[in-house]
Amino acid sequence: MSAVLLQSFLPGIPVRRGKVRDVYDFGDRLLFVASDRISAFDYVLPSGIPSKGEVLTRLSQFWFRRLSVRNHFLTADVTSLPLPSGTDIPSLTGRSMVVLRTSVIPVECVVRGYLAGSGWKEYQQSGTVCGIQLPAGLQESSRLPAPIFTPADKAESGHDENITFEQMSDKIGADLACRLREISLQVYAEGCAHAATKGILIADTKFEFGLLDNDIVLIDEVMTPDSSRFWPADQYAPGRSQASYDKQFVRDWLEQTGWDKNSPPPPLPDDVVQHTSARYIEAYEQLTGATFHPADAGGRAT
Repeated sequence: MSAVLLQSFLPGIPVRRGKVRDVYDFGDRLLFVASDRISAFDYVLPSGIPSKGEVLTRLSQFWFRRLSVRNHFLTADVTSLPLPSGTDIPSLTGRSMVVLRTSVIPVECVVRGYLAGSGWKEYQQSGTVCGIQLPAGLQESSRLPAPIFTPADKAESGHDENITFEQMSDKIGADLACRLREISLQVYAEGCAHAATKGILIADTKFEFGLLDNDIVLIDEVMTPDSSRFWPADQYAPGRSQASYDKQFVRDWLEQTGWDKNSPPPPLPDDVVQHTSARYIEAYEQLTGATFHPADAGGRAT
């Protein structure tokens, strides 16, 4: 499926559209559908990435089944829902998850194990990341002495903004903030331990959580190329930017075009689209050990 509107596949069902996912409301359950849309610098690009939605969905399912914390994933079988007549089930297969509805906590829970991205930019200016003082003399992509929790304010529209832990505590309460920090660091550690056995470094990642019956529940996507920086371990060297399995390739191309980031973005050339698709698939296969087959070519979600 290309990066098309998905609402037509579920006529009459309320839908909320994100940059990548469309979320359909079935009461106590939701249907998450990941499109092939790709965003960068707060814009949805006019070019889709083939198989991207399936990769994000299947990799999230892999982690949800593997991790030790409670999560919202129920099943990949969309027919478990009371779908309206005329639903295009084949187009939903492989890129959809049926999940529990939770009360979303409006904070992005970011964990960083290496110094990159906005963290590296802040460190160069002040020696801190989200207000956390770090040792002097670190380089771009340096491994941190220990992973750090650096939350971000979850914006309804536009870009999420980094905030301090104290600001997070003021927003949602100190007890909940402490619990989220502990769980986020735990999930990151579990993910890094597995990824290391597959030759991948998870430089940083972001999690989202919800509340259900007063329990904290891991939601949305988990440690995918959209929400994380994945670096090949055998190519890692601090002091420079790293080769990656994520959408950094797209960001780098956009930076080189002279695009002002304030107007509609240019379409991606075919080689950038195909390279990005291949990197997403490679990340999935390396982390899961499974061969990726698109659902429309007879593949099944793992």
